[in-house]
Amino acid sequence: MSPAIAFTDEEIAACWPVMRELRPHLEGAEFVARIRLQEAEGYRLAFLREGGAVVAVAGFRVGENLAWGRFLYVDDLVTSGSHRSRGFGGRLLAWLRRYAVEAGCRQLHLDSGMQREAAHRFYEREGMAKGSFHFVESLDSQP
Repeated sequence: MSPAIAFTDEEIAACWPVMRELRPHLEGAEFVARIRLQEAEGYRLAFLREGGAVVAVAGFRVGENLAWGRFLYVDDLVTSGSHRSRGFGGRLLAWLRRYAVEAGCRQLHLDSGMQREAAHRFYEREGMAKGSFHFVESLDSQP
């Protein structure tokens, strides 16, 4: 089956068991509502099924900025642990590339946590390169 974008609440909810492997801090009860909020800013949730079950998920958005021009940014990309190393992540990433080209994007970007070394090897095998450092500052403790 080809990847598809989740449009209905049921399709979005079906993505939760896979997404929680990447984003365990999120609550399942709030997942659909969080996706709906992000959709208002251009976020889309793509999924890949095998045998009726969602096995890989990608959250992404198309944007434009001065540094990159028009780009596709991958917020989330995860394959269920029981389905890794079977080509699902590669198929989803290839679909994202095609989507980006069709949307007029010149680049595809994603960030990956420093600790996710297996994911980094996957991205490099898929032809991606480390292009920058991403810096972060928590503002929760700021007055």
